[in-house]
Amino acid sequence: MSATAQQSDDRLVRAIGAPTLIASIVNLTIGAGIFVLPAFVAGGLGPAAPLAYIVCAVLMGLIVSCFAAAGSRVSLTGGLYAYIEVAFGPFVGFLAGVLFWLMASFAVASVGSAFAGSMGALASTLNGSLARAVVVAGLFAFLALMNVRGVRTGAGLIRIVTVAKLFPLALLVVTGIWFVDPGALRWPALPGVSAIGQTCIILIFAFAGVEIALVPTGEVINPTRTVPIALFTALGVTTTFYLLIQTTAQGLLGSSLATFATAPLAEAAARVLGPAGRAIMLLGATVSMFGYASGDMLGTPRLLYAFGRDGLLPEPLARVHPERRTPYVAIALHAIIVSVLAISSSFSQLAILANVSALSLYGTCVAASIELQRRDVRSSGTPLRLPGGAAIPIAALAVIAWMLSNATRREFAIEGLVLGIATLIYFSRRRIGSPA
Repeated sequence: MSATAQQSDDRLVRAIGAPTLIASIVNLTIGAGIFVLPAFVAGGLGPAAPLAYIVCAVLMGLIVSCFAAAGSRVSLTGGLYAYIEVAFGPFVGFLAGVLFWLMASFAVASVGSAFAGSMGALASTLNGSLARAVVVAGLFAFLALMNVRGVRTGAGLIRIVTVAKLFPLALLVVTGIWFVDPGALRWPALPGVSAIGQTCIILIFAFAGVEIALVPTGEVINPTRTVPIALFTALGVTTTFYLLIQTTAQGLLGSSLATFATAPLAEAAARVLGPAGRAIMLLGATVSMFGYASGDMLGTPRLLYAFGRDGLLPEPLARVHPERRTPYVAIALHAIIVSVLAISSSFSQLAILANVSALSLYGTCVAASIELQRRDVRSSGTPLRLPGGAAIPIAALAVIAWMLSNATRREFAIEGLVLGIATLIYFSRRRIGSPA
């Protein structure tokens, strides 16, 4: 891949600097999950909920260090996929692509489930199971149709909703922080390691998104310097914002925060701004979830299309609409899959499945950073050398393993089944001479 990919990327314009990449990472990380997750975190740890954010931030700090090291050595478009393929070859790269698709599918399905809950909070007539199914199916059908009509239409939807998701979150913090009850933030005791792990396996969902922002690495100015700066700065901004949101909501609602599983931040806003604050937060959450789903429907089906194009999945997935020039079969199939997942499962169940896939993908990339450093792979400039050699990657792998130990056999069985099928497809295609 390296020579061909490098030649292709040489035609791209390196126009993404540190401020742009930082903004992209923050935008992709602070998404729909933070509107729902504070209730789950409070339910697991109570007033000690901020501890889970700190643990996740430390873990992501270790992982991001490895991403930065790998990104300073492989400046190809593709992000984590490119890092892994350069380190371990096309087969492991393909499995990484499958993990990426699994993570994205479970993540957007969980957001679709939360979207239905948010719509139910806005309109009580949408609270029933049948109404919820109609809302979910309607959401993904509409987004699929918009993206089949053309890539510019799908991209336009994303631009419209980007700012809308940050405004209500900032409004809650700015207005609510002055009314926080310090007693509601007092820890009765230090939570156990198991409780922290079980909470973090869900909360890590709120920190995902870095891998998407790193895809256009081939268009980043001086990636050996820009990628590390952007990653660490964005992680610091995101963690600070999350801690402020959780602390504000916890200080306003106290122990009752955990009972508002569908729209916890809306209830917190209502304590400060009344019904108008609740409506603003619900609307902001709904728009944010819609925006997240829009972004996924624009990008993730292209992965299925690429697998079909490369002969790794059935050829119909590579079909392009004769007039709209969009991969309509891949878009339709993805919409159907995530609709079924969202209708049949809850937000927390799907978030854990997404996180298991994400952590598996992150672990593979961490291992790739070790291999890239061992082989001294480099593109241009002086690559980032992590202090202590392999100490940081090994620590990252250890924390990932600890976090994955809090997942159930069901999550591992689903991931193993999909990867097993992908392995059979890969080698069967190789035997019959299809490109791989």
